[in-house]
Amino acid sequence: VLGGLLGVYITIPVLVKLFPSIMAHVVFAQMVRWPFAPPLSDLDAYGLRGARNFYLPSTDGVQLGVWHILPADLIHKDETSFNDALSKSNPVILYLHGNSNTRGGGHRVDLYKIFAGLNYHVVSFDYRGYGDSTGSPSEEGICADALMVHSWVKKHAGNSPVFLWGHSLGTGVTSKIAKKLCEEGNCPAGVILEAPFTSMQEECTGHPFAQPWRYFLWFDWFFTDSIGANKIYFESDKHVAAITCPLLILHAEDDFIIPFRLGKKLYEIATETRPRDAPPATFIGYDWSHGYGHKYICNNPDLPQVIRDFVEGSPQKV
Repeated sequence: VLGGLLGVYITIPVLVKLFPSIMAHVVFAQMVRWPFAPPLSDLDAYGLRGARNFYLPSTDGVQLGVWHILPADLIHKDETSFNDALSKSNPVILYLHGNSNTRGGGHRVDLYKIFAGLNYHVVSFDYRGYGDSTGSPSEEGICADALMVHSWVKKHAGNSPVFLWGHSLGTGVTSKIAKKLCEEGNCPAGVILEAPFTSMQEECTGHPFAQPWRYFLWFDWFFTDSIGANKIYFESDKHVAAITCPLLILHAEDDFIIPFRLGKKLYEIATETRPRDAPPATFIGYDWSHGYGHKYICNNPDLPQVIRDFVEGSPQKV
């Protein structure tokens, strides 16, 4: 038995090195989804009122599945007015989810309901290869998808403020496109990063699944180099310096997927590297005793007020 375990222990890094595409599937995990989830077109099954499901074209002929959920004070059944509703001054939250599952993931839907209850629009979509979107994910591809959906939102939002909210892997996407938008003079109204990491290389090193091999000789050569071979970098630590809009970072101490220390480190990098005249970055950490882990900060009873304070221009400080 011990010999078999040792064989598996040695075989896995060898397979990763020989077939680096394995790491792309591990990072994106687009095939991991709840098998009994309702169709994404059945919004009632997800408990969403005043919502529609539709599809937008992205680059390379990809079609993206999108949800638009109306603010509570604008809910109605006339779907032809959904686009017009975006310009009625209510803030818009463009949500960029993490890896695995779909835009219909339970904790994601819970967060949408909080946004809608605060009278904000919610636009959430599945990157290429996720949910009912076509194509296969790559860093370049899913960032192109995010920019395309953001462009669509801005086209219809008029003067309504548009905020970016990224979670987990989505924080890497969010920071990358926010950098590009700010450099182009099209800065979001604000950026919220929930459970972020500094870079994919550092996240790989700190991920719990990597710990059995963390002190394996040539760990980087086997694992992190394989991520780079797939052109997966998500270097948020390099992107935050260019994010010149208000920035809020949320992280739970008991996050076992992305270590709390990486979120705190990203915040410290942001405070040190962003322009002096940029709005202050804010960090809110959640004690391990709450049990929020990687994806349940949405259960915090004070979160709606934290969001409202940030959106209205007075983010909480701790």
